[in-house]
Formats: sequence, structure tokens, C-alpha cells
Amino acid sequence: MKITFKLWLSLLILTLCACATDTPSKANKPEKPVPQQQDRSTLNQLGKADFDRMADVEIRENTESLRLLMLKLYKRNPHELKKSTADIAEKMVTWVFDASAQHHFKFTEINNLQDTDAIFLAFNPDFTGDRVLSFIVGMHTMLLKAHNDKTDFYFNDTLNPQYIYNVARNIEIAAWKLSNARNENGALYLLSNEINDKEKNLSFEREFGKMIGRTDLYAIALAEKSQRFISRVMQNLATALFLPF
Repeated sequence: MKITFKLWLSLLILTLCACATDTPSKANKPEKPVPQQQDRSTLNQLGKADFDRMADVEIRENTESLRLLMLKLYKRNPHELKKSTADIAEKMVTWVFDASAQHHFKFTEINNLQDTDAIFLAFNPDFTGDRVLSFIVGMHTMLLKAHNDKTDFYFNDTLNPQYIYNVARNIEIAAWKLSNARNENGALYLLSNEINDKEKNLSFEREFGKMIGRTDLYAIALAEKSQRFISRVMQNLATALFLPF
């Protein structure tokens, strides 16, 4: 039975709704616009199958989540922003994501590191640079690498569902590190979620949950389409290494 793009899109929407059941905190809550699919020309559309359009949506929405997470991390950790620029957080986020043709996600401030190397650097006790920049650039370039460094997909593109599934697991590990990695003084390297007597802010956790849900769903759908087996690895988040992608 042919599974249509509309069905997978409906499943994706249900997955995202399931990741956002908590009442959001008013603190550190930048507004995120409702995602809308951009109009595509007829010629462009002819070169895409349903799963290509699904990949377009998955990578685009995950990128939007990373933009939001970067902004929220700078709001919670303003001292990290000052290590890179005197500009406001919004301008820094725009430069990182919208000027990629200039910097190609290689920044001397983080030793030009990318994917998991950049994520590890964000929690390196000897690193004195911008940990938010290192973490987000690592996350984004890891996601891109699993998608063959592309954000626009066509009939002739071949993605590996195992790599995309592995990246979902790596997002889980990165989110755990963000919430638990501490320096020698016992302080978190980066502040994110917050739960205390006065406030409950789990907005970071929800955004990571959305990313994991999108990536998992696309990996499983792609594996079903191509009749490829996904090796489902169970990991201990506290000790696990990042999976290959």
C-alpha cells in the first residue's frame, strides 16, 4: 500500500504535538512563528518526490529549532555572547545561520571545529571561547552531514536512514550533556532548563524533543520506503559516545 506524503506529514504533526504537552514558562520564551511551507515553482516541484519534500521539511524545521535554541542559550548565558560579539543575540544568530555562504560554518573562535568535535569543545574545561557558538554549530553541522550537507532534496538524492537515525540519538546525548555537564566547581557549563520553587522552564527540553521526533520519524519512514534495516542502538546517555553518521 502506498504511503502518501500527506499521511507522513500528519504523523509528523502528531509527533511534534506530543513533544509539547507541558505548559511553557514565560521566562526566556522567544516567539516562534508558525512554520509554513514556502511556495515552490512547478519546475522545482517536478524534481521532487514525496520523501524529498519530507526531507526538506525535516531539515528546515530542525534548523529553525537550532536557531531558537541558540537565541535562548544566549539569553540564559549572556557572558558567552560577549566572547564573540558586542551585538545583540538576535543579530548573532542571524549571522551564523544566514551568512553560511561566507563562513561555511567554520569559525576561528571555535578552532574551525564542526559536528561532534564542536559539541565536545563546548564542554571542554580548558575552552575559554563561546560555548553556545560551539554547541549550536556542532549540532547544525552534524545534522547537515547526515543529510549529505544538503538542505534541498531531489529524486537523485540518496540519504542513509541509519545515519539520520544515529543523529537523533546524538541529539539525545547532546541534550543530556547540556543539562548535566559541569565544571570543576560543580556549575553547569551552560544554563538551559530551570526548575525551582518559583519557576519551571523546560522549553529547551521541549525543543530538543521536537528535533528528535522529526529526525526519528523521517529516518523510520525512509527506511520503510527503501526497505533498509535500521540498527536500533540503546545507549546510556551518561557514558555513550556519539554514533557515526
